[in-house]
Amino acid sequence: MTTPPVPRLDAIGLVVSDMAASLAFYRLLGLDPPAGADTAPHAEATLPSGPRVLWDTEETVRSYDPDWTRPAGGERIGLAFLCDSPAAVDATYAALTAAGHRGHLEPWDAVWGQRYAVVLDPGGCGVSLFADAA
Repeated sequence: MTTPPVPRLDAIGLVVSDMAASLAFYRLLGLDPPAGADTAPHAEATLPSGPRVLWDTEETVRSYDPDWTRPAGGERIGLAFLCDSPAAVDATYAALTAAGHRGHLEPWDAVWGQRYAVVLDPGGCGVSLFADAA
């Protein structure tokens, strides 16, 4: 019996209730979904390292999974963005909150040696910003 090839992580999918708001948020973090995707039911952006981020509206997910419901309670997955420096964590957090996005945890020096902050995306998912402490 031969062993099947090991799959590789290719994409991270996000289910969103407001495509335009979600794409605007992630564009502020440097992702590059297509310009016309704000009203599309599905969008993708390829990261420089190869994997993709996929966005699907709740309606799109329900089209193939009619029993899908929006998760309640805590998050089950989180995205983390590496910033160039501790000052970049602070600046990115400030830019996102100034653009109207909700801050969850203001920047702080974490005990594990990083500058860290968390902002909520338009769907309420925590997005971490971090950099190694100087």
